Amino acid sequence: MVFCRWVSLIFLLHLFGALPTLSNSSLTTKELADIPVNFLTDAKRPELVDWMVGIRRKIHENPELGYEEFETSKLIRDELDKMGIPYKYPVAVTGIIGYIGTGGPPFVAIRADMDALAMQESVEWEHKSKVPGKMHACGHDAHVAMLLGAAKILQEYRDNLQGTVVLFFQPAEEGGGGAQNMIEAGALQNVDVIFGLHVSTDLPIGSVASRPGPTMAGSGFFEAVISGKGGHAAIPQHTIDPILAASNVIVSLQHLVSREADPLDSQVVTVAKFQGGGAFNVIPDAVTIGGTFRAFSKESFTQLRQRIEEVITGQAAVQRCSASVDFLTDTKPFFPVTVNSKDLHEYFQNVAGDMLGVHNLKVMPPLMGSEDFAFFSEVIPGYFFFLGMKNESSGSLGHPHSPYFRINEDALPYGAALHASLATRYLVEHQPKSQLAEGKVHDEL
Repeated sequence: MVFCRWVSLIFLLHLFGALPTLSNSSLTTKELADIPVNFLTDAKRPELVDWMVGIRRKIHENPELGYEEFETSKLIRDELDKMGIPYKYPVAVTGIIGYIGTGGPPFVAIRADMDALAMQESVEWEHKSKVPGKMHACGHDAHVAMLLGAAKILQEYRDNLQGTVVLFFQPAEEGGGGAQNMIEAGALQNVDVIFGLHVSTDLPIGSVASRPGPTMAGSGFFEAVISGKGGHAAIPQHTIDPILAASNVIVSLQHLVSREADPLDSQVVTVAKFQGGGAFNVIPDAVTIGGTFRAFSKESFTQLRQRIEEVITGQAAVQRCSASVDFLTDTKPFFPVTVNSKDLHEYFQNVAGDMLGVHNLKVMPPLMGSEDFAFFSEVIPGYFFFLGMKNESSGSLGHPHSPYFRINEDALPYGAALHASLATRYLVEHQPKSQLAEGKVHDEL
């Protein structure tokens, strides 16, 4: 692990008393708690908004897929260097972990994902993707810009922070298990809680949506090769038709949800890939199918995985075919269920309500989509919420993972301010008084 030179410097400064701790702060606890109230005003300053917009557009023009975010990572590190924020790099290939504050407890993390998707952008605008076949179609460019915006705000108040804000710039959210690899690299060491957000094209700008408990489904991928015996379409009796077998497999997989799952226990099996044959009059030797499966509990997810394999192999055998099933866990790890801490839900409601008004707090229904933030919230208390972008003047913003997806950049200040406020107020409300009084500092940096 390569450490930014600032990490060592900030720790040495703590050791020799050159950086302020809570005991040196001229602000009272009440005054410190009131600071986040102004963060939205800070985030809406024209110069900060323009800066975040510029960052977002640079990233959007140059999208990079999971674990390939080298230029995106360099841009982020350059901005952190300009702000004087220490960081670790690389973490999980291209990831970055930044630190703002005392270097001591409590530690609160705020996270943004960095990767783009393999699709061609269809939105015509000045800052369209310059890379054929790649685009930011899920808002990760905006997520990075908002986290950097929060970092700039927090760095202005760094002398008054009562702990450490940890900035997670995460690679490979789109199926690559970037969060899991960051955890394995030690990213969560000493971190108490973590917050993450995702932009939403359905929510009004200035509003947020969330819920306590299970929020987004666990998900996994599967791919199966169904093998038979090819031949001429005019003499099917001399063949073993894998297309017919695959068709029966697909129908039977749908019965797992409609006839085996509790109707009150949400599950989804989708076959979205079917490849076989290249001629109108030739039955192929093999067919490949693939898709995803999703559930809202570990038990249901495990059961669904087992039954998918049994159905594919069993139904193929009925049609005299053989089948091999691969769950692709080496390249596409299973995503756990995203679970929001119930304690953090109450905390989030208070922070977001104070900033946006309680009328702008929406209750989000459970979603069958998945999010690899779930890896973090499996290990420590986590909280994930959605940030609105929709307004009348923005027109249709498309939907995530659509080539017509757009960002309403007016939402950037809201995300930056919420990140900064969630982190700052958590530090104020969870300071370990005994350690702060003694001036102790963790040495994990």
